[in-house]
Amino acid sequence: MKIKNGFVLRKVGGESVVVPVGAMSKEFHGMINLNETGALLWNFYTEDHTVEDGVAALLAEYDVEEEIARRDVENFCKVITENGFAE
Repeated sequence: MKIKNGFVLRKVGGESVVVPVGAMSKEFHGMINLNETGALLWNFYTEDHTVEDGVAALLAEYDVEEEIARRDVENFCKVITENGFAE
């Protein structure tokens, strides 16, 4: 999975937000608020990676059980895909 081009992640007032840019701003009118884990995964998936890669990235960054990391990555990927943000 890979995040589509046309979105940028920025810190605004201490919060991580994703906004559309360029042609994507004509398709998506809004912004996406992400928590710390979501921001890490968003940045990670700007390159093409598998769910397994994402789980490994979370395990390397956080002291978390693999089952929880897997659930979080699978949920992130599901939401991003269902909302048309992934290629």
